[in-house]
Amino acid sequence: MATITYLPGFTVKPDSINELGIVTFIDAQAGSGSNIVQPNQLQCEAYGYTYNKASGTCSTFTYNTNLGIAVANENNRTYGAGNSTETGTNNTLIMGESNTVKGLSRNSIIIGNKNEIANGVDNASVSGTLGEATATNSTVLGGNAPDDALGERQSIRVMYGKQTTSASTLASNLNNTAGSYFVIPENTIIYFHASCLAVRVGGTSGSGAVGDYWSAIERGVAINKSGVLSIQRERDVIKTSGTTTGWVASTSISGGNFKVNVRGANNMTLEWACDIKITQIKTGVVL
Repeated sequence: MATITYLPGFTVKPDSINELGIVTFIDAQAGSGSNIVQPNQLQCEAYGYTYNKASGTCSTFTYNTNLGIAVANENNRTYGAGNSTETGTNNTLIMGESNTVKGLSRNSIIIGNKNEIANGVDNASVSGTLGEATATNSTVLGGNAPDDALGERQSIRVMYGKQTTSASTLASNLNNTAGSYFVIPENTIIYFHASCLAVRVGGTSGSGAVGDYWSAIERGVAINKSGVLSIQRERDVIKTSGTTTGWVASTSISGGNFKVNVRGANNMTLEWACDIKITQIKTGVVL
């Protein structure tokens, strides 16, 4: 896409557009480089794009399979009345009533009623009532009454991952996919419990050895009040072994993104994994 300058009063701007029309933004205030972020509604619409509140995404056009290679629904199985698999849904199983997969989604399971998997979300598992999966490789339990809003009360399970080779603090990524994070919807509050583990797998540092490890739990509450996020958190180191000086995992928020930042040590190659359980309330009112 053509280079776009920052609008007055904004520290983020559009950076790229994928094949589905989703616009990725960058935040140039992230040190000497740029940081990939998911824009909030104000930022998205200020640059003339369309904001999808359900998925927390910013897009430039509605994806049309006639523009490229046609993607057909393949190998889907539905059991029950009122279920819907939109264009591009493949290898998906639905058991229940009035469930929806929004399309361009693969390898997912829904059990229950009135649940939904967002467009482009793969490998999701949703059960219960009015659960909403917005992240690939997530597990969602919707705990709602039939007249509640979609995703109003639910439990979500996701994984973050990263490899570090220095003492720099880096954002780990949802499913270890660069630039991918869990997006907290507007006027939504979450309690999170992140179980984080790091193990040394290589490096040239003479301190410590391959197999050294560090583990901790980071927990707290993050809230999105009409696009403005805040967070309160605490951390308990659980067990360590070997030389782990300076190793740490800490949660943060940026734009609409929930992040887990990790830091290792110079000349040590560390693999990080964080198993995150999220308890969510999407309030339905302006906070």
